[in-house]
Amino acid sequence: MQRRYSWAWLGLVFAAAVQAEVKPNTLCTEGMVLQQKQTVNLWGKADPGEKVTVEFRGMKAAAAADARGDWLVKIPSGDAGGPFPLSIQGSNTIDYKDVYVGEVWICSGQSNMEWTVGSSGPEDLKSATEVPRNPLLRCFKVEKNAQVAPVHDVKGSWVVASPEVVKTFTSAGYFFGRHLQANLKVPVGLISTNWGGTRAEAWTSKATLEKFPVYKNDLSPVEKAQANTASALYNGMIYPILNYGIKGAIWYQGESNAGKAYQYRELFPTMITNWREDFKQGDFPFYFVQLAPFTPVKKDPGESNWAELREAQFMTLKLKNTGMAVITDLGSEYDIHPTPKQPVGERLALAARALTYGQRIEYSGPTPAGLKIEGNKAILSFDHASGGLIAKELVPTMGRKNKQGVEGFAWRVKEGTGAKLTGFTIAGVDKKFHHASAEIVGNTVVVHSEQVAEPLHVRYGWADHPLANLFNKEGLPATPFRTDNFPGITQPK
Repeated sequence: MQRRYSWAWLGLVFAAAVQAEVKPNTLCTEGMVLQQKQTVNLWGKADPGEKVTVEFRGMKAAAAADARGDWLVKIPSGDAGGPFPLSIQGSNTIDYKDVYVGEVWICSGQSNMEWTVGSSGPEDLKSATEVPRNPLLRCFKVEKNAQVAPVHDVKGSWVVASPEVVKTFTSAGYFFGRHLQANLKVPVGLISTNWGGTRAEAWTSKATLEKFPVYKNDLSPVEKAQANTASALYNGMIYPILNYGIKGAIWYQGESNAGKAYQYRELFPTMITNWREDFKQGDFPFYFVQLAPFTPVKKDPGESNWAELREAQFMTLKLKNTGMAVITDLGSEYDIHPTPKQPVGERLALAARALTYGQRIEYSGPTPAGLKIEGNKAILSFDHASGGLIAKELVPTMGRKNKQGVEGFAWRVKEGTGAKLTGFTIAGVDKKFHHASAEIVGNTVVVHSEQVAEPLHVRYGWADHPLANLFNKEGLPATPFRTDNFPGITQPK
C-alpha cells in the first residue's frame, strides 16, 4: 500500500534530524589552538542524552548531552605541536584537520586592546604585514555582545596571522602573541574579547559586584544591556569562553575608570579574582598595561585622576601572578589611542616570558623600593634596577590633532644615556609639591629642591601627561609613583 506523508509531518522529521546533529561551540572549531599539557574542554549542543565522542591524538573521550542538550568532553591536549586531526562524533561526524596545541591567551579590555594592527600606524602595519603567513599564530575575535544575563556561545572564528588579514587583529595582542611565539617556539592562540570605552564593571560578574554596595544602582534590572551596563560584557563576552583552556590573560583598560580611580583599587583586583574563580583554572597569569600619558602637559605639579588610576594599577601587582607593562614613553596629548602598539605587546610578553615561562630576563622597569631623607635630599631606591638606572633623552614629536585642528604634542625617547632626569617633584611639611632636580647615584635617585629645605615626600610622573624619563638599563621605563598617601581627588567619589 502506498503511504502518503503530509508536508507538515515531513517537516517535523526534517527538523528532528537537524536538531539531532552534534554542534560544537564556536570556539571549538577548525583552526583552533588548544592549551598544551592540559585536559581541555570541547563542548556544544546535541539531543538530550546523545553520546558525543571526541578523538584526538590517539585518545578518545565521551560524554552524554544533558537534559538541555549541552555536552562537554574533556580530553588531554598533549605537548605543543600541530596541525592535528580531531573528530567529534554523535549522530553525525565532524572532522577537523587544522588543530594546533600551544599557548592560549585572552586579550581583553577597552579600545586600546581592541585597536587593530591596521589602525596602529605605519610602524606597526609594516612590521606586521611584511612577514610571511604564520600558521603558528592564530586569533579568535569575539563579536561584541552586551547581555543582561550570561549566554553560552559567541560569534567568531579562528584566523591565521597572514599579511592579508593581520590588519584586523588586536595590535597589542598580535605583537604580544608574535613575540611569545618567536621566543617559545610553540603555537600561540589569542582570544580577542574587548570593547572600546568600557569600564571594568561591565567585565565583572553580577554575583561578584553584588558583594559591594557601591554597585547596587548599577545592577538594577534593565531590559536591554548596553556596553557599560554592569556585568553586560562578562555575560556576553567572558562567560561563554569560561570552558576554554587558557594559559593566561592580558588586559589593556582603565581610561574609562579614571574618574573613579580610588574605587579601581578594589574593583580591578576583584575583577581579576572573579575571572580566575570562574575559569576554574587556578590563579592564571594576568598581565596588564598601565595608562599612557594623555591630555595637554601641565606646567605646574598638581593632582591627577590618571595618575591615581596608574597608582591603582600598580597596587594590583600585590595579587599573585600579575605583571604590568609601563608605557609612559608612548603617550600623546590628543590621542587616547597612542601608537605604536608593538612595544606595548612586547613588554607584556616580557612579563609572560619571565613570570610564566621562567626565562631569566628583566621584565619590568624600575619600581619604588624605599625612601631615605638626608638633610635636604630625598634618596630613592628601586627594584628592577640591578643592571643600573639611566635617563633617556626626550624627543618632542607632533601627534594627532584635536577637534579644533590643533596638532598635539607627544614625546618619545632616544636610545643612549646622559640626559637630565625629569618628572620628579618634592614636598615638605606643607604638602606643596615643587619641581625637583634629580640625579642618578648608583642604583638610587637623589632628589632635592631649593624650595624645600626639609623634604618628606617625593612623586614621580604624577600627572595626566607626565614628562618622565627614568629607565633601567634594559630599556624599560619606571612606573609613576608617590611616597605620600594624601587623599586623592578621586577618593571622595
